[in-house]
Amino acid sequence: MINVFGLAFVIVMMIPNIIFAVRCKDGFESKWNNKTIERLEQIGRFGCIGFMFLNIPGTWFGWWSWKVFAIYLIVDAVLVIFYCALWIICWKKNNVFKALSLSIIPSVLFLFSGVVSRSILLILAAMLFAPTHVLISYKNAK
Repeated sequence: MINVFGLAFVIVMMIPNIIFAVRCKDGFESKWNNKTIERLEQIGRFGCIGFMFLNIPGTWFGWWSWKVFAIYLIVDAVLVIFYCALWIICWKKNNVFKALSLSIIPSVLFLFSGVVSRSILLILAAMLFAPTHVLISYKNAK
């Protein structure tokens, strides 16, 4: 089963990342090299991206009610808007605020989405992604 709203949120969040990758051909160089943490982050990242829109039967139980679904849509939309706005506002800055905000917002979005949609795999992926992504972002920004 595909969650088209989750897919839309992921696509919109990827736009600033794609623009960054196109404009910065050299890519992003990690100053903090911890291969184990980086691998765990990547597993969590791809799990979060996938399970935002791929609902595997038996691991995804849907929203409790239409009200919860509406809250999901509103909260996720606000988080995605904040994420994109911070990318624009902090485009040329390299500081801890930018690093943390651009890592905490998607972490919250993935975890919140997993909890309210009752997606076990998204919750697990978010629990792996969030601490590793925030840690890597912080270590690279300081």
